[in-house]
Amino acid sequence: MKNCPKCGTQCDDGAAFCNNCGASFDGGAANAQAADASDCTAEFDREDISANKVIAMAPYLMGWIGIIVALLAINNSKYVAFCVKQALKLEVCLVLSAFMCIVPFLGWLAFSVCAVIIFVLKIIGFFNVCKGKAKELPIVKDLKFLK
Repeated sequence: MKNCPKCGTQCDDGAAFCNNCGASFDGGAANAQAADASDCTAEFDREDISANKVIAMAPYLMGWIGIIVALLAINNSKYVAFCVKQALKLEVCLVLSAFMCIVPFLGWLAFSVCAVIIFVLKIIGFFNVCKGKAKELPIVKDLKFLK
């Protein structure tokens, strides 16, 4: 049995493609993985991901309260810690963008746009957890805090 380089699923030794994700075993999957540098799924244990999906969803669904709940229930899960860091980046960005509300009208509009973008990023993070993926979220992945 060999493990898929993309998703970690065990496949037959003679298989050319993964039964789970369809990745090729000839090195094409490694190139695809390298092309998507934001995908960190291979760094985490599959059992850790499947056992802690519900806890990992909390920061995206419940904001600051979800972050606190996940930190209390983390149980040494690296996957949950990754999701908490991603959600924490979003919450910090939301708080910082709220300072734009000091400027009437234009600041309110800018904050509204930022809030919608952050909401969409939370949805993306939630669906990544549902799929068992550990992908850094767009826009905030380049922020250097909470590495």
